[in-house]
Amino acid sequence: MKTVIIDGFTTNPGDLSWEGFSQFGTYEVYDRTEDTENDQLILERIRDADAILVNGNQITGDMMRHCPNLKFISECATGYDNIDIKTAKELGIAVTNVPGYSTDAVAQHTIALLLELTNHVALHNTAVQQGEWFDAPDFCFTKKPLTLLAGKTLGIVGYGAIGKRVAEIADALGMRILKYREEPEKALAADVVTLHCPLNEETRHFINRETLARMKDGALLINTGRGGLLDEAAVAEALKTGKLAGLAADVLSSEPPARDNPLIGIPNAIITPHIAWIPKETREYLIQVCLDNQKSFLAGGTLNRIV
Repeated sequence: MKTVIIDGFTTNPGDLSWEGFSQFGTYEVYDRTEDTENDQLILERIRDADAILVNGNQITGDMMRHCPNLKFISECATGYDNIDIKTAKELGIAVTNVPGYSTDAVAQHTIALLLELTNHVALHNTAVQQGEWFDAPDFCFTKKPLTLLAGKTLGIVGYGAIGKRVAEIADALGMRILKYREEPEKALAADVVTLHCPLNEETRHFINRETLARMKDGALLINTGRGGLLDEAAVAEALKTGKLAGLAADVLSSEPPARDNPLIGIPNAIITPHIAWIPKETREYLIQVCLDNQKSFLAGGTLNRIV
């Protein structure tokens, strides 16, 4: 069996090993495969593959039809909207994913973003490193007010594994949890609203001018779900007017973002480059599950099978 890993760099930038895939036969690793006109580069690399591993690249039905040996597609993530599942099913190509691998990592990053919004650690470290503490008139100083989370409300939109883990940590910090699925209006009006729902036609631009109007004045918004959950222009406007006191997001509507993305450059917006999932321990587990999925498929099993 020939396995081709077409965009492996984000999963393994060199600190882990792909050697485990040698147990299935030969394997080839490409750090990146750029999308080109008619997908010629991807097709060139996967045309004779029996199995492919993919993270961000699109795998279309047309590609599958041009790969006569293809039997198995491994999504190196939980979401698989980049794969034409309908065509895979029609052609009898198995597709697997890695559910739940990033729960702890994304929850941890969500709380890190929350604490940055309330404690401004980076801002104060920068001030100290630039010498502002040397001649301060008092033993302490603040560049922005700090906020105590104990007693504040946290509205969680999307109460799956990640949402529940965030709730557990926030509860330990003394926050009061409001679940959108149970109390939608109260959750939207919380002191902090955090998004953990999937992106689909129902949730696209879930945070828009109408939902922002229902939120508490001066609320904080966190998005570690998908960039498309936000109407970015509406959120940018809310940040500038003070309707939102702050935004912290690990995802944007397009990645890498366009240079004119309205959320970049706003002082009360914190943006990280889609790194919530990326601790080494998480990526190591991700590769292991991909190995397990392929091993199961070859043995006739259905571990983490989508189709």
